[in-house]
Amino acid sequence: MLSIAERHKYILEVLTKNGFVNVADICAELDVTPVTIRKDLRTMEEQRLLYRTHGGASPVNPHAFDMALTVKEKLHVNEKRRIAQAACKLLEDEDSIILGSGSTVHLFAESLKPKGRLTVITASLKTSLLLTPIDNVEVIQLAGIVRKNAYCVVGDFATQIFDMLTCSKLFLGVDGIDFEYGITNSNVEEAILNKKMMEAALRTIILADSSKFGRRGFGKICDIDKVDTIITDSGIAPATVQRIEELGIELIIV
Repeated sequence: MLSIAERHKYILEVLTKNGFVNVADICAELDVTPVTIRKDLRTMEEQRLLYRTHGGASPVNPHAFDMALTVKEKLHVNEKRRIAQAACKLLEDEDSIILGSGSTVHLFAESLKPKGRLTVITASLKTSLLLTPIDNVEVIQLAGIVRKNAYCVVGDFATQIFDMLTCSKLFLGVDGIDFEYGITNSNVEEAILNKKMMEAALRTIILADSSKFGRRGFGKICDIDKVDTIITDSGIAPATVQRIEELGIELIIV
């Protein structure tokens, strides 16, 4: 039988490889009881080596908090730039797109080099100001209540327009991607708006760095199998890649 230190080492190796551990799987692999593994996970959480979740554990805090945009803009910048550049390759001639808010989507807007005329509908005030001076870009700024820490609008005024239009693509930044709980945002009103955006788009493209996997925001947007494409960075765990591909979701890794 493995020692406590050996069990902890094995659990950390599985976390690094898969991005999560499941109590039942670890019990089967190590031939120990669930009580033993749960005690191990509790001890490791106290040591800040992992975070316990329902039925297992993740390497990061699974709860995404409502972080100010000015803070988000300083996190994972290189990864977000690569994601933004990959997203630009999905644009087509005379395209019409919806842009959510957030730091990665704003970097996408900064990287835009439209082919022909481009129509952009967005909740982001910063994105509107950025794109408005470009001659061949028509910007439709959503109305609504301004979320000051996110520089975007939310509420009924913002959602109502999506009952009257359709666009080819939605480029959406999110705070959490979890296989059980789905695609989430840390703000409920923004999650509601994101869901309406999805209904108006023919294709939903998630722009999310690899730190967003295994995390859950407060507001659920949709189940993970409702999105068409996810663009992320090479920090994504191999097991996560496999699960996404098994769902039939296009995955672009940069």
